[in-house]
This record gives sequence, C-alpha cells and structure tokens, in this order.
Amino acid sequence: MLRVAVVGSGPSGCYTAQNLVQQHPDVRVDVLDRLPAPFGLVRYGVAPDHEKIKSLQDSLRTVLEHDRVRFLGGVEVGGPQGVAPERLREMYHAVVYCVGAATGRRLGIPGEDLPGSWAATDFVSWYSAHPDAAALGALDDVRSAVVIGAGNVALDVTRMLVRGAPELHGTDMPQAPLDTLATSGIREVHMAARRGPTQARFTTKELRELGQVPGTQVHVDPAELALDPAFAELSALPSAQRRNAEVLRDWAALPGPGAERDIRMRFFLRPVELLEEHGRVGGVRFERTAPDGRGGVVGTGQFEDVPAQLVLRSVGYRGVPPEGLPFDPVSGTVPHLEGRVLRDGVPSPGEYVAGWIKRGPTGVIGSNRSCAKETVTSLLADAPVLAAREVADEPLAALRESGIEPVPWPGWLAIERAEAELGARLGRKVVKLADWDELLAAARSLQATDAG
Repeated sequence: MLRVAVVGSGPSGCYTAQNLVQQHPDVRVDVLDRLPAPFGLVRYGVAPDHEKIKSLQDSLRTVLEHDRVRFLGGVEVGGPQGVAPERLREMYHAVVYCVGAATGRRLGIPGEDLPGSWAATDFVSWYSAHPDAAALGALDDVRSAVVIGAGNVALDVTRMLVRGAPELHGTDMPQAPLDTLATSGIREVHMAARRGPTQARFTTKELRELGQVPGTQVHVDPAELALDPAFAELSALPSAQRRNAEVLRDWAALPGPGAERDIRMRFFLRPVELLEEHGRVGGVRFERTAPDGRGGVVGTGQFEDVPAQLVLRSVGYRGVPPEGLPFDPVSGTVPHLEGRVLRDGVPSPGEYVAGWIKRGPTGVIGSNRSCAKETVTSLLADAPVLAAREVADEPLAALRESGIEPVPWPGWLAIERAEAELGARLGRKVVKLADWDELLAAARSLQATDAG
C-alpha cells in the first residue's frame, strides 16, 4: 500500500488526490488542511455572488468522499502547534504540498499601511468568512473607495463594494460583512490600472457584471481609452482583449451621472502614495503614465489625487514559504522538476508540489487539473522506490500521538449543517461560520451524530 499526504484541500489538492486514486489501485490518500473546512479558495476566494463557480465544491466533494481518500481538517504542517514536516515524512511514503499563494503583493509606496488601506486578498477573506480574517470595521463614513488593479479580483471587490442588501441576502456571506456592506456610505468606487484597457487581465464575463449591478453605473473616460494605441483598431486585437475593449467603449458612450452609485474605471494611473487624513487613508496620489512603445508604461510627471476613505490593493498574490521546503523568493514558488521538489538542484525523495506554490499564482481553477496530473505522474513513477520505505501503520494515530485531533469528514458535514441552521434562523439560505471557535464547536459537537 502507498500512503500519500496531500497538504491543502483546494482544487489543486483535490485534483491531486483524484489523480492518485484513479491511477493507482492501492494508494491511500490523506488530504490535510489547516482549516476545519475543505475546498480552499473555492470556499474562501470565490465571490459569494458567483454561485456557479462555487458549485465546483460539489465535484471536489466527490473526491474527498472517495473510499480511499480521507479528509483531515485542522491539521497545520509546521509551526509550534502543527505537525513538523519531517514528522510528516515519517508517516507517509510521499507528501504533496498544494498550499497555494496565501498573501497579497504589496505596492511598496508611502502610506500603504494606513488604517483604511487593505490588501484585496484580506478583504476577500473577510467577506468570505475565513476564520483568520480581521474585521473591516464600519463603512458609514466612507463615501469614496479606490481599488488598485485590473484583474478579476479587482472586479470582484469593486462589485462587492456596490452590491446592495437584496443581492447579498441570497448569498452565503456571513451576516456581519453583509450588514457592513449593505449599510455602507460608499457612493463612488474608482478602479485604477497603471496600464491601458487592452492590457487589463480581467475576463469579459466578469467585466460585464459590473454593468449589471442594480442602482450602479459604470463610467469610462473616452480620453483614457484613446491613450492606448491598440484601442485605435480593435479588430486587430485577440478576441478576449477585443471583447473587453468593446464593453469599455460602450460604457464610455453612456450619458453622465444619474445612478445611486458610480464605478469609475480609470487607466494609465500608477499609485505613488496613499494620502493621510485624520490618522487614516484619505486618498491616493496617482502619477499619469503613458505607453512606452514596448508594452509597458512610463511616468509622465503629472499627478492626480483621488479622494478615498477606503483603498483596496489588488496587485496579485504571493507565495508564502512552506516550512521545511526550499523556496525561491523571486518567483514565490518551491523549486521543482515536474512536481518533484528540488533541494540544491536534486529531486528530494517523497516531496512534491502542485498548484500555485508550484507554478505561481497563474491560470484559472481548471489550470490545476493538468498541474496536478503532471505531479502525480512523477510521484507514481517514483512509487516503487517510495513504497519500499517503512512508514507509520496508521497516520491518524500518529497525529493524535503528536497532540493533534483532526476534524474528519463527518466534522465538516456537521459544520455544513450548522451553517444551514444559521441561515434558516436568519431567514436566509446557508450562512457561513466565520469564527474558529464556532467552526470547531460545530465540528466536534455534531460529528458523532453524522458518523453514526
């Protein structure tokens, strides 16, 4: 029997487990996660109003319910309270790290740490009920917000800022973030990109959603579109960029203000400083940029201040070094060869990576399928050597001997039940639990009932 630990229960972890049990008839997979709830960024990163994408949990669920796959939540690898990576290697023939890229990139400009300035990743964690998320605080005094970035996460957080209570009520968003957003004073959101409209990374479907929020109008400055040389001949653009440009062109032709809330999509603006007002963020100073003729931009020396009492920085994700593994700080990934972890350029027996920690924060959820398949192919090629090594007879018993009591699958089912009951009490559908104590209490008080 080949025993494999997969660290991380998001898409890359689940696809890795799926490939393992499909391709090897005598493998047992334990999917470990630091959190008591599975599914990773599908649960904690997909916008609550994107129910179709969130339904991917159903297919990931079938993987974790496979008779040769076992979910063990609440198991941290590394850290003072977790299982040491070297101990994990003693318990399993192979360990595959699928831990993702956990933090947002920084802008590296003055004022970035002022109160009211948030990484978009932290904002997403807050409204998605991640138990580590900090409270945002009231938004009553916030009239204008700035979102820095031009990707799908920037679109998501912009949309969440202008969503009203009726649209949020049917989601699984925790009640506290829902109340905060529904009663906020935000009337204007500037979404700013340092480059031009044809270089933005959002997808057309998500872009169009901005124009479908009730009571909200999207504004685009035709003069800023004209600064992009590629905008002059849209037919020459690749199809994805052309569709985005056509949406922006249509918005630029709309009449002036008239909606309750306004979204202003801005281009060729590079943030150089977050401005302070009364001890917190009060605005963003941008430098105007211009195309440099090589696909990038250069500063023009012209500046514009945009008032804002809330700033969300959405400029990408960055990998966090997994304890016990080599790490490349430039790429934010673990060095590897086709998924095999490299130590000093040599494959490390029994250690593998998949997902963002392997390839960087690129691609869509489906990109994890081929990524996981490559890693599993390497692991199974090594299986004859790996299986010859002695490991713990029962990893779960070894974890408990280390003082760790995992949350098994019935514990997760108990959390689901508690969230459904909470939603019913609030007159909503499912409402996610957002507190560590609540999650663990639900798992451990009801899991025996589910197991029986």
